[in-house]
Amino acid sequence: MLLGALIVASPWFPIQDQSGIAGQQTIVVNAVVVGLVIFGLSQLEYVALQRWQEAATILIGLWLIVSPYVLGYSGEGFLRIYHTSLGGVAVVLGVLQLWQDWDLNDQDMLKHGQ
Repeated sequence: MLLGALIVASPWFPIQDQSGIAGQQTIVVNAVVVGLVIFGLSQLEYVALQRWQEAATILIGLWLIVSPYVLGYSGEGFLRIYHTSLGGVAVVLGVLQLWQDWDLNDQDMLKHGQ
């Protein structure tokens, strides 16, 4: 959940140049949407753990890694570094969760939140 909150706040981190992202709403919307999706997926784990949630976390993390290059802000410096590193953390956490739950059957995964 903390990772999702960090991603949402990343366009406003104080170290970077605010004038570089001020006019680019796509960057801000991308960060907010990705952060909220990761936050929501982490909340779903409390209800019922499913493998698709872990796979979705990995995919969203991969998107965050490549989004500076796809959306054209790879030259923004710190924001590119933030998104690449936070996306990498999301991928690593998703892989670790998937590996941890690999041997659980569907019934055990449904009991996880109880």
